[in-house]
This record gives sequence, structure tokens and C-alpha cells, in this order.
Amino acid sequence: MFRTLAGLLVIDSKNPELIQAQLSAFTKQVPLLYFTLMTNTIALSLTHFESAPLALSVYLPSVLYLGCLIRICVWWRTRRRAVPHAKAVRQLQGTVYLAGVLGLCFTAWALALFPYGDAYAKGHVAFYMANTVISCIFCLMHVRAAALVVTAAVLVPFTVFFASTGNAVFVAIAFNMVLVVGAMVYILFTQYRDFTDLIGSQKALIAKQQETQLLSDENRRLANLDSLTDLPNRRSFRSELDFRLAAAVRENRPLAVGIIDLDGFKPVNDAFGHAAGDRLLMEAARRLSLFTDRNIFAARLGGDEFGLIVDADLDEAALSRLGSAVCAELQKPFYLNGITAKVSGSLGFAQHSTGEANAAHLFEQADFALYHAKQHSRGGTVVFSQEHEREIMQQSRIDQELKSADLERELHVLFQPFIDTDTQQVLGFEALARWDNAKLGRVAPDVFIRSAERCGMMGQMTAILFAKALDAAVQWPQPTRLSFNLSARDIVSRSTLETLLSILEESGFDPQNLDFEVTETAVMTNFDVARDNLNLLIKRGIGIALDDFGTGHSSLGYVHRLPLRKIKIDRSFIVDIGADGLSQNIVKTIVDLCRNIGCVCVVEGMETVEQVAILRRLGCSIMQGFHFGRPMPVQQTLDLLEERTAIAG
Repeated sequence: MFRTLAGLLVIDSKNPELIQAQLSAFTKQVPLLYFTLMTNTIALSLTHFESAPLALSVYLPSVLYLGCLIRICVWWRTRRRAVPHAKAVRQLQGTVYLAGVLGLCFTAWALALFPYGDAYAKGHVAFYMANTVISCIFCLMHVRAAALVVTAAVLVPFTVFFASTGNAVFVAIAFNMVLVVGAMVYILFTQYRDFTDLIGSQKALIAKQQETQLLSDENRRLANLDSLTDLPNRRSFRSELDFRLAAAVRENRPLAVGIIDLDGFKPVNDAFGHAAGDRLLMEAARRLSLFTDRNIFAARLGGDEFGLIVDADLDEAALSRLGSAVCAELQKPFYLNGITAKVSGSLGFAQHSTGEANAAHLFEQADFALYHAKQHSRGGTVVFSQEHEREIMQQSRIDQELKSADLERELHVLFQPFIDTDTQQVLGFEALARWDNAKLGRVAPDVFIRSAERCGMMGQMTAILFAKALDAAVQWPQPTRLSFNLSARDIVSRSTLETLLSILEESGFDPQNLDFEVTETAVMTNFDVARDNLNLLIKRGIGIALDDFGTGHSSLGYVHRLPLRKIKIDRSFIVDIGADGLSQNIVKTIVDLCRNIGCVCVVEGMETVEQVAILRRLGCSIMQGFHFGRPMPVQQTLDLLEERTAIAG
């Protein structure tokens, strides 16, 4: 019980929020507390000025007034200062002690005045003490310990003194005072409990708000941050681009957008696993972060693609130098837990100079520059130019013409022979697509094929070209072979392949004499789907030829896992083969590889007798190139077959 009573008279220092709330509330009540105390004391001094000694009516209350004024000044000076927790506890505990001292002093002074004066003056003493203690309890409501100390310091002497006077009126006043103060103390406890609960609720509410804010901040961070690399993500990049571009337009200053694509990432990811691929992306992000500052913003856009926002006044030459530095950093070897991987980064930049600008349009320009870099300067930087703008316009024109074209009439097929140089016989022909448009004239195959892929017309175009190729092939003597190229879209489209198989069946051409040519890059785009679809073709007796071998993302692991009948060595190894010993070594290696895995090896692109002689010495016998025949219409293929048959006979 003693501990409980003692606990009521001590400030709870373990609750910082409650301490600060008590201090704040009490600071607002201090002026009223001392104002009430001083006015009551002045009134009592005046009623006893003539009857009591000056020491009691003037000097002693003056000292009490001075103490009250000092306390008011101290609290007034510190009312708006932030008070540390420890100091706040000391202030409140000091208030408790001082409340007891002042309570006893004022009580002793009032009781000392009681013997002086008439009955009215004595009644004023009783009224003064009752009024003062009630006022103090109200003013000290938020500091329960101080209120209880004042109550005890006043009520106990008051009750004992007036109950012992023997006067029925004063005894009744003492008894009444006990009841009233008891009720006040009950109200004090109730109010203090509610006050404490309120502070606790506020504390819990603040904690919940902080938790909610932290969760909101974390959600915002995750929504705008790539979880693997800790770089801003595509959403953040778009938002930052909109913000910075708007500022650049408003301030009439330049800005550039860059898109980076890692060349050779997919083979690393497929060969060594996703964990190694993730580590490579994290390291690539770290390297890109080396270039970030207030003016350069880097983000991961998705997969192996990253974005840059260059918010600085850089001309095309400076952008190219920055891009070269970025690409050089990405070309350094990646050391991935015992694995050394080598990739490169192609970078496309687009600049906003002045005037109005559109973020989506600027991004598309950068994407086109990236495409141009991957096609023509892989591992390098391309800055979007007026020439690229004209190329985009031309592409748009081609797209529109392709969509409205009569493909059945405008598309046709030419054929280029591949020869067995040991027997000089034509083994077959590769079908080559051609498009002649009334407005555009003859459009290059690589151009209109990309257009068909953009427009979603690749499947339709492939079916038309394949049907035309088969119409010609059925006229050839057996077993003349037909090679037909499939695009990246065709390889992963099961519906397109099923359409081609239906056309093949209707044509009557022997599937054993058909090869579908696919490029390494097309297969690697989605290797598993491509392999499954190629196996579907194999089951029908169709051969698979890997075209342009050595120029894409080839690896022996992929070559071994693909159902290949034929490998075609790219023409880039043939151009300078007479003077380039390295090219000869590469070709010899590929020829040996084909022999070891049971594939037919075909060499493309020879144009001279010298090249043919060198290739034959290296073990190549099946060749295709201008030296043996340029692409020709079907009638010339029939003439050539007849001619070669006559020579062989």
C-alpha cells in the first residue's frame, strides 16, 4: 500500500509522451494557478491588514507573492521551448516538491491569521483555504502527483485545525471540506485516467500512422525500384523523364534519353543459369551507377535493358563520348562466382533540343537508335539523327503500303542454287523473298520482313511465300531440295507452322527434300519454344538448317541441343578468306564440327574461283554464292537443272 501511495506522488518517467503532454498542459495552467493563488492571498491580507501584525499581513505574504512571480517568470520564459525528456521529468518532479512546500507555507500563513479579526475574518480564512485548494486541484489536474500533494498539504492541517476549534460552524466546514475535496480527488483520478488514455491513444495512433507511412513509403519505393538491381524501374524512369523533360521545355534547355541493351546476355543466362544472369545484371547496374549524378539518371527498364536520362547541355559528340564510356565499362569481363562472362552493351541516344517535346516520342527515337546500333555497330553508341528520322518515315510508309498491298500478286520468290562442288550437281535451291510494289518499287527483303513483323503480318506473308516456293519446287526433278527461311516470329508461332505444314501437304512436295532455315538469333529469342516447334517439323521429315552460323549468339551447347540437318557458314567469313588466316581457321573448325555432329555444312557467299579453291582445301564441298548463280526465277532453275544434268551425263 505504501508503494502504491508513493507511486501516486512520483512522476512516471517511463512514458515520454505522457511527460511531454503533462508539461505542455501544465505550462498553460501555470499563470491561472498563480493568479488565483495571489489574488486570494491579497484579499486575505487586506481583510487582516488592520487586525494582524504587519509581519503576517504584509511582509510574509510579500515573500509568498515574490515566490509566485518568480515561478511565473520561469514558466513563461520556457513555455515554447522544446524540453528534453530527462529535463521535463525533473521539472515536473520539482513541481511536485514545490507544490508541497508552497501548500504548507500558504496553509501555515492562513492559519496564523486565524486568531486575528472578528468572526467574519475567521470565516474568510476558512473560505480562503477551501477556495485555494479547490482551485489548485483544478489547475494541477494534468499533474496528479502535484495535485495530491497540495491537497494533502492543505486539507490535513485545515481539517485538524478547524475540527479542533470546538465551534460547530467550523467543525461543519471542516467536515464539508473533506467531502468536497474527496469528490474533487475522485474527479482528479478520473480525469487523469482519461488524460492518460488519451495520450496512449494518440501514441498508438501516431505509431499506426508512422507504420502506415513507412508501409506507404516502402510500397512507393518498391513500385519505383527494381528489386534485383536497386535501380529505379521502368515506371520510375517514365515518371522522371516526364518531369525532367517538362522542366527542359519550360527552361528551353536540352535533354537526352538513352536506352542500353546488353548484347550476349541471353546465352550467358541460358548457359550458366538464371542466378548467374541475375548477378550479371546486378553488376551491370552497379557499373551504370558509376555514371549517375545530379544530371544523369539510370534505371532498369526490364530484362537486360537499361535507360539513361542525361539532363545536361551535351552536343552529339559529347553524348557519343559518354556512350562510348558506358559501353566500354560494360565490355569489361564479368566475374560471377568462378564464371567469367563477356557481354557488351549497345546504346541508343535521342536528343531533345528546344521547343515542344513528347516523352514517348523521344523514347521511341532512342529505341530506334538502339536498334540501329545493334544492327550496324553492336557494342557501340548511336545518336538519333535526321537520317534516322527519314528512315522512320520510310518505315512508316512501307508499313502502310504493306498493310494495303495485294500480297498474293506483289510477292514472288527467286531461287539461288547450292552446288555439290565434287560432282558439280545442283543439290537444291534456297527460296528468296521479293516484294515489288507499284509505289515503292522493289523493297529489300530485310526491310519488308521487319515491316511485316512490326505489322503482325509475318505469318500471312510466310504462308504466301511458302506456297509460291512449293509451286516452283514441285516442278523440279527429285530429289532436288528446297530451302525456305523462317523468321523469328514464325519459329515461335505454332499456328504459323501448322499452316505451313498444311500447305506442304496440299502441294505434294516430299518433306524429306525440304529444309527450313533459321538464324541463331531467331532461335535464341525463345530457345525452348523454338526447339519444341522445330521438333514438330522434324517429325514430319523436314530438315532444319542453321543459317548465318557464327554471327549470332551461337554456342556448342545450343548446336548440340537443336535437331539440325544442316549448318550454313555465314558469308562474312568468306569475303577475305584468301588473305585472312583467322577466317580460314574458323571455317575449318566449323567444317570439322559439322562432320563430328553429323550435319551437312554449306558455305554461303563465294564469288570467285579462288574462294572456291580455298574452301575445298578446307574440306567444304557444298557451296552457295554468286559464283554458282544469282537468285533466279523458277524457269531459270529448270533450265539450270537441265543443263547440269546434261553436263553430268
